[in-house]
Amino acid sequence: MVKATFTFGEVFKNIFQSYVIAWNAAPFSRYYINTIFMALLTTFFEIILAAMAAFAFAKLEFYGKNIIFSLFLSTMMIPGEVMLVPNYITISKFQWIDSYYALIVPWVVSVFAIFLLRQQFLSLPNDLWDAAKIDGSSSWRFLWTVMVPLSKPSILTGGLLKFVGSWNAFLWVLIVTKSPEMRTLAVGLQTFTTDAGTKYNLLMAASTFSILPVVIIFIFLQRYFVEGIARSGLKG
Repeated sequence: MVKATFTFGEVFKNIFQSYVIAWNAAPFSRYYINTIFMALLTTFFEIILAAMAAFAFAKLEFYGKNIIFSLFLSTMMIPGEVMLVPNYITISKFQWIDSYYALIVPWVVSVFAIFLLRQQFLSLPNDLWDAAKIDGSSSWRFLWTVMVPLSKPSILTGGLLKFVGSWNAFLWVLIVTKSPEMRTLAVGLQTFTTDAGTKYNLLMAASTFSILPVVIIFIFLQRYFVEGIARSGLKG
């Protein structure tokens, strides 16, 4: 009977061999940069725009506010796949195909984030807003110095959902990008699926290091995530 022995270094190398091969099979460093850049910018701009819209719907008074908000909510019933062709035509007319503009601009507004923050803003007492107006504070200053800090859990919840959604975006990125230099991790995983079959060991290895940053972020922010979901339905 033949007995093979391996050193610790050889065992360690064999365990992580698939990860090394998967990383070198495609420009995953570039995919990482594109994915992080796209996810961070879409999350940042979504929070900014959603906070302003939510404040207007929650605390300001203007004609047709409830009707406009209802129209906003009604757009959530439209499947995202229906909007692919119109969005693609619009992006093509702007000549943004295969650019960061195509990856970021169409997704910086989220009706769900506006709804989430509006519910949170409604739960805050109007006395704060009245006191701020008496002290001469502008709406802009009150929003960013009072409302946003008090709504941290909901903001982090909306931001986390957007970050994860942007990180995992596949279909839209596949449609609007042509060169490997502009593609993201989700599209890069298709490297291991060919006409000859799927290299499952490499695909699973690549999937692991692709999802790892999202898992780490969720571990550190899960307390805010749960708190934001729990409080978003309250109304003061």
